[in-house]
Amino acid sequence: MKRIALLVAAALLVSVVFATGAFAEKKPEYTLKLGHLANTEHTWHKGSLKFAELVEQKTDGRVKVQVFPNEQLGKEMEVIGNIQSGIVDMLITGESMMNWAPLCGLIAVPYMIRDSAHMEKIVEGEVGQAIEKEVIEKVRLRPVSWFERGARNLTSNREIRKPEDLNGLKVRVPNVPLFVATWEALGAKPTPMAFSEVFTSLQQGIIDGQENPYDLIKSASFFEVQKFVNMTEHVRGWIYLVIGEDRFQSMPKDIQAAVLEAGKEAQAYERQLFRAEQDQLVQDLKDKGMTFVEVDKAAFMKVAEPAVLKFLSPELQEMYKKIVAIQ
Repeated sequence: MKRIALLVAAALLVSVVFATGAFAEKKPEYTLKLGHLANTEHTWHKGSLKFAELVEQKTDGRVKVQVFPNEQLGKEMEVIGNIQSGIVDMLITGESMMNWAPLCGLIAVPYMIRDSAHMEKIVEGEVGQAIEKEVIEKVRLRPVSWFERGARNLTSNREIRKPEDLNGLKVRVPNVPLFVATWEALGAKPTPMAFSEVFTSLQQGIIDGQENPYDLIKSASFFEVQKFVNMTEHVRGWIYLVIGEDRFQSMPKDIQAAVLEAGKEAQAYERQLFRAEQDQLVQDLKDKGMTFVEVDKAAFMKVAEPAVLKFLSPELQEMYKKIVAIQ
């Protein structure tokens, strides 16, 4: 009897070892490489890691997503090309796609989006669907999530409440023609320059102000050379987490569904992190001595709008008007 029991126990042990070994050797059917430009502390990276975790869960390990931050897979335009070539699978990208899909030019237009609620209606509604359709068809990328970007705000050493207060203010702006034209229309003296030169230029009085989201205002220590954060919120935009359309279509329907479901859940997770971070950044900048100034945004928009429309194609002008009219 003991002999039989020992044999049974041995057989069970062998089966457990075999099963464990088989499980350990199990490899995912699909491995997706996901690249982005942010660092590991950024909410985009944390949202990407959550997406990877959810995809693996929802596909029972059949799909593994590898996340590469800090442009490890290359710069944005390079990665888009590599996705189209099938070398890379996923990316976080935005208005760079306008090189193929003109509607992506709407992702960062001055004074088009009022607030986060307005943005959500745009991206989740008819306009967002039109942009996604064009991205899929012309860029061969499929959005699975979208993340809100921090609004751009003007810093200075004098309070700016209305456009007239900008008169003659030398403001550093990115070398984006639409941004330059907008600040000129508002009465400022826009000065394109590299971001790396901004702090010293503010310190030396070469420029009087600059505009960026809260996270860059803090990380660049602009609070050491600027007193006010004027809440112009002149550019609000978003960015997409995308997967190559050819890669997406190569996977079974159940995995496609799992990827899209994971994308929505990761989007909600990242949004919570983003909003909490924005509140903390405001407090951090206040603690560093900066004063936040309420701005007459309606007045700014009224002055800026003709310059903005001048830069948009007739098609984008129509979409712009639809977006502004959304309540």
